[in-house]
Amino acid sequence: MDKINVAEKLSRFADHWNPRVIAELNGQQVKLVKLSGPFVWHKHDHEDELFFVLKGVLTMELRDRSEQIGPGELIVIPRGVEHRPVAEAEVEVMLFEPASTLNTGDAVGDGRTRTVLERL
Repeated sequence: MDKINVAEKLSRFADHWNPRVIAELNGQQVKLVKLSGPFVWHKHDHEDELFFVLKGVLTMELRDRSEQIGPGELIVIPRGVEHRPVAEAEVEVMLFEPASTLNTGDAVGDGRTRTVLERL
């Protein structure tokens, strides 16, 4: 039950698209990730995802539209919805998702899938 300093955790890494776990609750993981550039189109058949932007502007591309998410804003991507996060400049994001969630969802094999996540 120790408090977590999010800024300090973010200062521990500089790479992109490599989420780190900072907390767990009720089968969910709280993750931090830095994003830069476009990710892969993917979906999660069994999990919803919550993206909470801490710094920067995230564009969440959906097949029928795009949403801009700025600092202090969040978006929930329901299971089964194809999406692609895009960061024109570096974005810092907190994710809330089930522990079973793979970062690339159904797009496994592009070299960006993280099956084991570092815990900070």
